[in-house]
Amino acid sequence: MHSKRRLAAVVGAGIAPLIAVCLPANSASAHGWVTSPPSRQDQCAKGSVSCGDIKYEPQSVEGPKGQTTCSGGSRFTELDDDGKGWQVTNIGSSHTFTWKLTARHRTSTWQYFVGGQKVAEVNDNGAQPPETVSHNVNFGGIKGKQKVLAVWNVADTGNAFYACIDVNIG
Repeated sequence: MHSKRRLAAVVGAGIAPLIAVCLPANSASAHGWVTSPPSRQDQCAKGSVSCGDIKYEPQSVEGPKGQTTCSGGSRFTELDDDGKGWQVTNIGSSHTFTWKLTARHRTSTWQYFVGGQKVAEVNDNGAQPPETVSHNVNFGGIKGKQKVLAVWNVADTGNAFYACIDVNIG
């Protein structure tokens, strides 16, 4: 009986490192995407545009901070395809963008870009957001069909969440 306990301890000790290696890397426990106006991943989730796996997890477009693509460098590269037939929403020179958060995470900043130019930033100073977050973005003199890159920078990881919204500012 004594040798069985020793064998169980040895096997258990051998499995523990294996389990640790198999666990996911430390990433943000938050997930979210822009639902209004409908982002590209929102359109995929609703079936407005034919997409891959992103239709099942629109909240999962996560990548390192500082990415400039709609996919945020994630596996959802179809979001980067400007010719996919994305729905374009007509908006004015300022418009409210609404995020849906399925898991809330402390936030450093929310940023909005058009053509690589930052047009708005909201600093949350590490606060935990509610389940729905809205920001009014003023586009100034930007007009016409544009792609807005919305970025949710989480406070305590190196990751952010990304959403692209196709709009016609006029």
